[in-house]
Amino acid sequence: MSASDTGDQRILLIDGHAMAFRAFFALPADGFSDGRGQATNAVYGFARMLINVVSSERPTHVAVAFDLPGGTFRDRIYDQYKGGREVTPPEFIGQIDLIMQVLDALGVRWLTVQDYEADDIIATLATRAAAEGDEALIVSSDRDAIQLVGPEVTLLQPIKGVTEMRRMTPAAVEEKYGILPERYPDLAALVGEAADNLPGVPGVGPKTAAKWIVKYGDLPGVIAHAGEIAGKAGQSLRDHLADVERNRLMNAAVLDLDLPVDPGHYTLGSGDRGRIAEVFDDLAFGDTIRRDLPAVLFGEEEGAPAAQEPTAEVLEIDGAASVRDLVGETAGALALTVADDVRGGPMLGVATPDARAGIRLELLDSDASAVLAEALDGAREVRTADVPAVRSWLRTNGYELGGRARDLALEAFVLRPGARSYDAEALGTELGGARFAPRPRKPAESSLKKETPELRAENVAAAGARLAESASALHPAAEELSRQAGEESWASGILADLERPLQSVLETMHDRGIAVDLPALAALREEFEGFVAQAKREAGAIVGEEVNLASPKQLQIVLFETLALPTTRKISSGHSTDAESLTDLQEKLAPGSSGHDFLSWLLRFREMSKLTGYVVGLDKAHDGASRVHTTFQQTAAATGRLASTEPNLQNIPVRTAEGQRIRDVFVAGEGFETLLTADYSQIEMRIMAHLSEDSGLIEAFRSGEDLHNFVASRVFGVSPDAVDPAMRSKTKAVSYGLAYGLSAFGLSRQLRIPRAEATSLRDGYFERFGGVRDYLHESVEKARSTGFTETILGRRRYLPDLTSDNRQRRENAERVALNSPIQGSAADIIKLAMLAVEQRMQAAELGSRMLLQVHDELVVEVAPGELEAVREIVVEGMDGAYELSVPLEVGVGIGRTWREAAH
Repeated sequence: MSASDTGDQRILLIDGHAMAFRAFFALPADGFSDGRGQATNAVYGFARMLINVVSSERPTHVAVAFDLPGGTFRDRIYDQYKGGREVTPPEFIGQIDLIMQVLDALGVRWLTVQDYEADDIIATLATRAAAEGDEALIVSSDRDAIQLVGPEVTLLQPIKGVTEMRRMTPAAVEEKYGILPERYPDLAALVGEAADNLPGVPGVGPKTAAKWIVKYGDLPGVIAHAGEIAGKAGQSLRDHLADVERNRLMNAAVLDLDLPVDPGHYTLGSGDRGRIAEVFDDLAFGDTIRRDLPAVLFGEEEGAPAAQEPTAEVLEIDGAASVRDLVGETAGALALTVADDVRGGPMLGVATPDARAGIRLELLDSDASAVLAEALDGAREVRTADVPAVRSWLRTNGYELGGRARDLALEAFVLRPGARSYDAEALGTELGGARFAPRPRKPAESSLKKETPELRAENVAAAGARLAESASALHPAAEELSRQAGEESWASGILADLERPLQSVLETMHDRGIAVDLPALAALREEFEGFVAQAKREAGAIVGEEVNLASPKQLQIVLFETLALPTTRKISSGHSTDAESLTDLQEKLAPGSSGHDFLSWLLRFREMSKLTGYVVGLDKAHDGASRVHTTFQQTAAATGRLASTEPNLQNIPVRTAEGQRIRDVFVAGEGFETLLTADYSQIEMRIMAHLSEDSGLIEAFRSGEDLHNFVASRVFGVSPDAVDPAMRSKTKAVSYGLAYGLSAFGLSRQLRIPRAEATSLRDGYFERFGGVRDYLHESVEKARSTGFTETILGRRRYLPDLTSDNRQRRENAERVALNSPIQGSAADIIKLAMLAVEQRMQAAELGSRMLLQVHDELVVEVAPGELEAVREIVVEGMDGAYELSVPLEVGVGIGRTWREAAH
């Protein structure tokens, strides 16, 4: 029985830094990121630990204690205190601040005290609770906390990551160490503490120390009888008595810090679901952790629904009359959400400002379907998130979305790019004031089979109610977006002149698809699968056994034990086997050695497995007419660049010969004679020249010289004909690195050169192209002052982290401030070009059609006899999309396949 069952008080005390570090090393840093370069593995692990402990222990009060930088009074006693600890991993930096933000949103009190450690805060609060007859639970990996264990104080000591805990009661302490908890500091003084750099008595372990303490009563007794203790251990004790006394002084807990005494200061229940949703969105945390948040954190009863009571009436749909009651005789503004439920099939959430309902389409008769279809077509405005997806879903289910559809996701994206999600629930929560319980897990097939009809009906009803509520929340969200757009005139222009017209074009491109040569695809798949099998076979032959090359755990054994290769960087699960680490490792090995050859086949296996995955995906994606229909996403990239999904045709590898061959399976379809590709040459650099007004870069583009050759000649101080490939490659990396906010460190890793050389190379670039240096500096400072960056079309991206106290977040925001205007402007220009090309081709009544956009490239399917007309339209449309201070150069290629059309 927990304290919350009896009405007694139970305070949970957590050592913040200790548990954050354990969480950091328990989860891979490269697996958790907020999408802006800040690792969040410690934050996620800490939050998960807090959720688990609060759920299982059910405390009434919680406090989290943190250390402050700069040391404590113990450092003045012993200047080597904690001196042996390794440097803080760079990925950990900034995560404590984020943990504190999570705690604030959850209403959990956290504390720091100048000149004292988290241990002292915990000791003070635990001792106070015990004195008042309350219960205290301490969560800490620091063994100094053992001294606090007593009848009212229990230590939860992590033994595996931050999820598995050992319960240390007085009996457990005595069983493990052979002494009472209050004598543990005496034992630690004798044995020492490596983590704190406190050396103990050489040759004396816990068992010997415990035997002495039991015999002589306590440490003062041991010291008083030190002369009587025989043998080497006794002499060692006598030789190190000063160390022992110092250790005991250092590990004594402070019990009387001046901390708030009002229990209400630490009471659970003041968490804010809206705020924690915002924080978790910012951290890019998914649904699972949200679903597991205990209700007690928010002052709610267990099992109480998290969603707020709807303001709109909930209607039950059972026929044409009830549909008409919902939508009205003359439909006004409707809001829609859609889903394919595992139990209820296709379901639709429909809401007016006054009523809402969840509709199972399978249960509608023909009359009800007709009323719904009429409402969808005749509504004054249909509000939804992701119009193309909703339109496609409705069409699949026999309905059409009228032309007055309003995409709230697109509007929200333009106003605030970079959010974790723009789905209906996210918009309803953040803009419409709604609250939703975490999404339920998708049930396993076996669970579905066991459901009773009654439970199944309840689950279907709950799914419909959730859809209806999310639709209803879109109405206040729409009003809020209208208000924000009214205050941001630039956003209205971007939406009206660029994004909304483009959305229609992208839907049309999706419908067109691109033709695939199926025999060529099948042959390529067979060939690539053969390469994968060969790589597995050859790698296994080198070590004499079959190896699962896709298993990091097996690879660690083979690389660092069987082959005894030098270890790579340390990670939580051992040593890294990522591509960068293995490439660095291979460069250190002699060609022809077993290690070098094994890595060659391993890297070959990974490359060909990835390419095989692309080919297999394409084989599943084509329709009956052998065409692949990718979906272009407008809200995926904060810079405004389009993304391609299901399948992703923007991410086909082209840097290797095998990767390029994948483009050979894309062909001009039946009734068309060829494919035409057109792309911008060095558009980011041209935008850089335009924005920076650097005379050197402008001269390079206007002269028509090879840009990177021209820049290299200036940076290295040689004539253009003396520039060698290495010089050109380095300056090219610098040019694009600056456009993407690359640091000297990043440049050194990319070019595999010392950081000092990378810094010198960058400085030399800035010396020759001072306009670029000044522009980059001024763009960051301007963004810091205004709070946003903007593209040449005025598209804004707000960056509140530019003034953050968190150094890593601030530096990430500065990199975004450097690259967003350039990448965003490039995205704007290609979008303008797409609109121009589509409009001109339709005006000319051509049979040719635009199929794909791959960042700065367009792919067009050319009808017989229209090649020259298409070439002229595409070049003029792209070249005239926007007037820069340097010319926009458009390259064109023609061929039967996408690869042949490359240029």
